Amino acid sequence: MTNSKAQVMLVDDHAMLRHGMAMLINLEPDLEVCAEVGDGNEALALLKKADRVDIVLLDVTLKTSSGFEVIKYMHALKPALPVLFVSMHDETVYAERALRAGASGYVMKQEPGEVLLTAIREVLKGNVYLSKEMNAKLLNRIVAGHPEHEQLINSLTPSEFEVLHLIGCGHSSKEIATLLNRSIKTIETHRFNIRTKLNLKNGADLIRYATRWFSEEPIDQVHR
Repeated sequence: MTNSKAQVMLVDDHAMLRHGMAMLINLEPDLEVCAEVGDGNEALALLKKADRVDIVLLDVTLKTSSGFEVIKYMHALKPALPVLFVSMHDETVYAERALRAGASGYVMKQEPGEVLLTAIREVLKGNVYLSKEMNAKLLNRIVAGHPEHEQLINSLTPSEFEVLHLIGCGHSSKEIATLLNRSIKTIETHRFNIRTKLNLKNGADLIRYATRWFSEEPIDQVHR
């Protein structure tokens, strides 16, 4: 007998949150968690041999990889597979980048369970899910964007973007290394690469740029 419930894979390195999402989803008559893993490589291995996965719920930051890297490999395996990012990271910072990476939506973990369930069902219908506030923000950015700035930001790798975000939030290299489970040397390399790609002269310029970008102030001539 064919299972009529939509099959959901959960990829999140926080076990308690993952299990909580699984319990919420499994209570629904039309949804069922078919797999839950805490690592991107494990998720890809399961995806290769899975008979059926209808949607993946993916965290942005995993212990050994970035969700933005994982989604690329997932779509290489299954191009039509819808992926919904579910993350603690601020939607206003990451949602647009998630869509550009191929995601079908973005939900913050702080949202009520009903929002997550609505997002899952919208994505399963073939729609894109974002909050009303984020939809409005994206429209405003399209109307009054900064194309040169957007091009520079889009040149960053997912890991570099994460580091830039955390710099903008006021974290030091040591704190970022702890938060992302990376070495300080790796974070310093990312900082150097970010400065090179964004044409920033030094660390002070990098901090000013990151702060302006992530505090939603207008991006003007930050190199003056």
